[in-house]
Amino acid sequence: MSLKDRKRFEPSEVEPRIVQRWLDSGLFHPDPEGTAQENFSIAIPPPNVTGALHMGHALNGSIQDTLIRYHRQRGRRSKWILGTDHAGIATQTQVEKRLKEQGTSREEIGRPAFIDRTWEWREEFGGTIIEQFKRLGASLDYEEERFTLDERYVEAVLKVFVDLYNKGWIYRDNYMVNWDPGSGSAISDLEVEEREAHDTLFHIAYPLTDGSGEVVVATVRPETMLADVAVAVHPDDERYQHLIGQTVTLPLVGRELPIIADEYVKTDFGTGCLKITPGHDPNDFEIGRRHGLPELSAIGEDGRMTDLVPRYAGLTVAEAQEAVVADLDAEHRIRARDPYTHTVPFSHRSGQRIEPLISLQWFMKMDELAAPAIQVVRDGRVRIHPESQSRRYVDWLENIRPWCISRQLWWGHQIPVWYRGDETYVGTEPPEGDGWTRDPDVLDTWFSSALWPFATLGWPADTPELRAFYPTDVLSTARDILFLWVARMVMMGLEFTGEVPFEDVYVHSVIQAPDGRRMSKSLGTGIDPLTLIDGGPRPPVFTQGGTFPSYGTDGVRFGLLAMASTQDVRFSEEKVAQGQALANKLFNATRFVLLNVQDGAAPAPAAGPEAPVEDRWILSRLASAKADFAARIDTFDFSKAALGLYDFVYGELCDWYLELIKGREFDAALSGHLLHVVRETLVLAHPVIPFVTEELWENVPGTEGLLAAYVEGPGDGPGRDEAAERDVARVIATVQAVRSWRDAGGVKPGAFLRARLDGLDGLEPLVSRLARLTPVDDGAAEPVAVIPVAGAEVFLLEGVDPAEAAAKIEAARRTLLAEIQRADAKLSNPGFVDKAPAPVVEAERAKLERLRAELEALE
Repeated sequence: MSLKDRKRFEPSEVEPRIVQRWLDSGLFHPDPEGTAQENFSIAIPPPNVTGALHMGHALNGSIQDTLIRYHRQRGRRSKWILGTDHAGIATQTQVEKRLKEQGTSREEIGRPAFIDRTWEWREEFGGTIIEQFKRLGASLDYEEERFTLDERYVEAVLKVFVDLYNKGWIYRDNYMVNWDPGSGSAISDLEVEEREAHDTLFHIAYPLTDGSGEVVVATVRPETMLADVAVAVHPDDERYQHLIGQTVTLPLVGRELPIIADEYVKTDFGTGCLKITPGHDPNDFEIGRRHGLPELSAIGEDGRMTDLVPRYAGLTVAEAQEAVVADLDAEHRIRARDPYTHTVPFSHRSGQRIEPLISLQWFMKMDELAAPAIQVVRDGRVRIHPESQSRRYVDWLENIRPWCISRQLWWGHQIPVWYRGDETYVGTEPPEGDGWTRDPDVLDTWFSSALWPFATLGWPADTPELRAFYPTDVLSTARDILFLWVARMVMMGLEFTGEVPFEDVYVHSVIQAPDGRRMSKSLGTGIDPLTLIDGGPRPPVFTQGGTFPSYGTDGVRFGLLAMASTQDVRFSEEKVAQGQALANKLFNATRFVLLNVQDGAAPAPAAGPEAPVEDRWILSRLASAKADFAARIDTFDFSKAALGLYDFVYGELCDWYLELIKGREFDAALSGHLLHVVRETLVLAHPVIPFVTEELWENVPGTEGLLAAYVEGPGDGPGRDEAAERDVARVIATVQAVRSWRDAGGVKPGAFLRARLDGLDGLEPLVSRLARLTPVDDGAAEPVAVIPVAGAEVFLLEGVDPAEAAAKIEAARRTLLAEIQRADAKLSNPGFVDKAPAPVVEAERAKLERLRAELEALE
């Protein structure tokens, strides 16, 4: 069906057809030619193989696709590297759930069979999110999908481990880790979530061994006291200086503990005496290592008490706390109980409380890798946007600790270490001979992810893809993995390729639920992007209930980009609706042009000073919109890029220019000019709303091939025309002023009023047509109202009661002035500007600008 036969844009019919055309074209799979400096590339943050598209994926996917399409238009060979992460804990958890449903377990079937089952699970579900990215219009290289456990990637991971081990930077040690009893593994900081807990702070008396008194320590975990090895005080705390070097006797256990001095102790917390338990607290662990203290464990990896103190052995942590408190009460050792609210770490995966435990694990030294990673940010070789995130990045790296890289899982990159008696072998291939046993642990998922930008392109081989697309240009990500992933990619990239992995890091916002809470399916605050695209029930967080209309992919992409910020923002359905309205407006405007232009017309902009002023004006505004869009994209200001596009298409092109040309004959000149404006507008809008623009493109005479493949020539179209912009600005201001008087006077919308127009310098026909005025040359006619505007005057000769209209306009003026004063005061308040989220402040500034424009038009 041709465009002329359709009266509305139907995303559900158009989008699948357009996606297939893009995929069939091979456009998304560029040949590995040229250099990385000539080309443009982005490596997608690899979604978990277990994943389904959520709002974060949709936002970041829209950002990255906008960049890829924009740079492809500018003639750069553009590759968006695609792949998924094996997601060790998340995937293993899903497969174990399935096995449990089948009445078995991984322990029962054994490791080889479990790995086979996991690969089967991956084949069944791993492609879900890839297909969903296609729904988003993401121009990823689907022909070269990578996986962090594919054969070539495994080769890269094992080589990195062995190389770092041989440099002495990877080692095995007993060290403090986040232990998740639920998964039976150490986990990364990202997989730990802090929850607020309401506990009791117990004040426990530890008697001095010489019988001269006691010291009182405060703790919310009395069950860990069984593994205490010291009591620490601050060296400058005069209350306890005389006790340093003495000992106390540990209640319930009888072990003597030294009283030591350490500057970590806070004199204003509790009693100023700190029980030191290196086996169960990361800060105590560091104190213990500084003072050479023993490291005892009262809690085991199963989450139950060890036999350190036999009578508590086998109890759960909660049972042990109850028993220990009862025994302390029996010995009259508890001096006080205070309610205490604090945050407690829990495993994001298993939901169980994290136990800080000392465990024999594989670690990686980070100091040698961190120094160059800091320097490239300070030197500007890697630019992090916004700048505040650069400071966070550097601060973290300057205080970096050894990284625990081993996990007690079966799904993942098994550590390439083998043992035979006292022998240890490390290599990318198994050792020769009998009797060798491979280390059962796997590497932290973030270890393999750290190689993502170059391992996906074939490293360690010197591939054409690596030469053409590495280093990549941009990484777009959320701030929560700035340390866990971004910093580690910079370190690994520098160490193994000698190059930074990307030049720019854009840290995007987190989109919250409309009420400000985090988006979560379990909380009823999650919003499925596909439900926004297709339509469907609103989640419970939307108090109005009902269903989302079908906003289409273009509407969702625009809305998310319009929400994009460097700070967290609340989801705005209004911005998604704005995107849908933009797509529909552009569709209708293009259809209007195509229905009216002459047959055989080809795009050709009106040129020269003899061209109608409105034609020169729209070309100038188009040039301005292009320049502004380019500047916004280059500075990662996606919200203003999207909203600026909306203002041009909706406001200047549709609301003004198409009105300005009404009544003109659609001759060859106007037809060619309109086709040029439409074509260039489609090119401008395509990176943000690719579906409607691609659908319209093939209907515009003079266009060839896919819009997604179109490359703009240098300086396509005329540039700015300041004279035309001034003239049409006067027309618009005059029309707005007359319309205000018409509205205030209750004039019927279609009625024409007689008027005399002075000082418009030949612009009278445009003003008359848009303001619905009938020009009168009679200078003697007495006006009922005089409207001065932009150096001109409009004398209305009929149609309004001047006193009534003036009163209404004055009332409106006072209302606007009051609103302007309120907004101005708000923006003059440092407390609001400094503390409110950036999008809120920006919205207030935009509101003030709009109010001032309305007042100017009214006056």
